[in-house]
Amino acid sequence: MIYNFKNDYTEGVHPRILDSLKQTNLEQHEGYGEDRYCREAIGLLRHKIKNPSADIHFVSGGTHTNAIVIPSVLKPYESVISTFTGHINTHEAGAIEHAGHKVNVVESSDGKLSCKSIQTVLDAHTDEHMVKPKLVYISNATEIGTLYKKNELETLSRFCRSKGLLLYLDGARIGSALCSQDNDLTLAQLSQLVDVFYIGGTKNGAMLGEAVIIINDSLKEDFRFHLKQKGALLAKSRIFGLQFVELFKDDLFFRLAEHANAMALKLSRSIEKMGFQFLSKSATNQIFPIFKQDVINSLNKKYGFYVWENMDDQHAAIRLVTSWATKEEAVDRFIADLEAGF
Repeated sequence: MIYNFKNDYTEGVHPRILDSLKQTNLEQHEGYGEDRYCREAIGLLRHKIKNPSADIHFVSGGTHTNAIVIPSVLKPYESVISTFTGHINTHEAGAIEHAGHKVNVVESSDGKLSCKSIQTVLDAHTDEHMVKPKLVYISNATEIGTLYKKNELETLSRFCRSKGLLLYLDGARIGSALCSQDNDLTLAQLSQLVDVFYIGGTKNGAMLGEAVIIINDSLKEDFRFHLKQKGALLAKSRIFGLQFVELFKDDLFFRLAEHANAMALKLSRSIEKMGFQFLSKSATNQIFPIFKQDVINSLNKKYGFYVWENMDDQHAAIRLVTSWATKEEAVDRFIADLEAGF
């Protein structure tokens, strides 16, 4: 049987959440996020970010979240700045452009935006004959597993505010980022440096669901109208609330992310000891080792993963992703097979 390292949502849901869903199944609750569990989850998250005035809403998945948040904060002629590897640019079927907003793309070797790269976009858009860059989109962790350190995010935040830009952080893998051994940011600190962000549950133990957290007061009004219009104001939103209560009432969310990171770290350290190189320096739950094509073909017989980028005719970087439920024996088996050379 092939063991899957393709992503961090191959497994269903953490058993504790499943038990909670089962135990509360026949309870009656208000719909559309007005239930007790959503209110409790919002209170827990406000406490975690130390911001009682934050607006918090629940959406089913990351692409849906981006496709709602980004158009909600932009005027029709405004655009969003992203790295080439940014999820909104590469893996969302043009959802942002479909909503009428251009994605201004910049190259980045580490998956991160810098003040300099943002400024190049601003310099190239000078008048009303072009789109007006307004929103800066970043991910933490990035799509290639890298992190924004505290000083980087602080610098980026100051720059955006000085230029009248909004800063939006895609938190699909924010758990992995915050629990990385290289991280020096807390969730509360991160929340103070952005205008809006989301906490991804789908990729960290939840059945589905992301928590959109709006910090900037000017972006809060009528957000529920955007949710309803885009089909995201679910009647049974209690499912979201209950899951986030379970994830955050005793920091289960962070323990799950720590496990995912630990499994990835074990993989990367062993692969590095064997002399292999990596596409990026990742300290999160996604790693990108570079193998010869014959090694990739052999591994593919027993493990699921994506070939991420062809380096040359003979070598490619693959993506290995570990999750909250990754079994350590599967990691050990992968390492042993790689060492044995099949």
